[in-house]
Amino acid sequence: MNKSQEWSLQSIQTEINALHHKPGALLPILHALQDRFGFIPPDAVPFIAESLQQTRAEVHGVISFYHHFRTTPPGRNVVQICRAEACQAVGARQLESHAKARLGVDYHQTTSDQEITLEAVYCLGNCACGPSIRVNDSVRGRVTPEAFDALVDELQTRPLEVMG
Repeated sequence: MNKSQEWSLQSIQTEINALHHKPGALLPILHALQDRFGFIPPDAVPFIAESLQQTRAEVHGVISFYHHFRTTPPGRNVVQICRAEACQAVGARQLESHAKARLGVDYHQTTSDQEITLEAVYCLGNCACGPSIRVNDSVRGRVTPEAFDALVDELQTRPLEVMG
């Protein structure tokens, strides 16, 4: 999910201009910005507000209301843990506690090495195989604490480049 494209005021305005004329344009604009940059740059708020004739507080209120939106860049990998009832019934709460302890972060936080951002999600459509997680764009089912640890080790391991 991590986007490599840097944001600029011009690129923000391009996204706003493409959607501001549509009815209910705020959410589509916010989704477009997050899809393009991986987060909603705080500098975008005044431009969005002006384009939609809303206050900055109204725009910020929508961003902060929806947990999906980020205002800081995510880690290199985004790990989402399903918190829906079906996953909770088969151990998602224990997995959630384990994940937070293993990573040393809470939801909506990123590990100190900038490798993993942990997020909650409320259904991945993988209910028969819970507890489920999504790693970037890949859904995984029946995730045990041991499988989570192996995944974290894999995500945090980068090949070393030997300079010769």
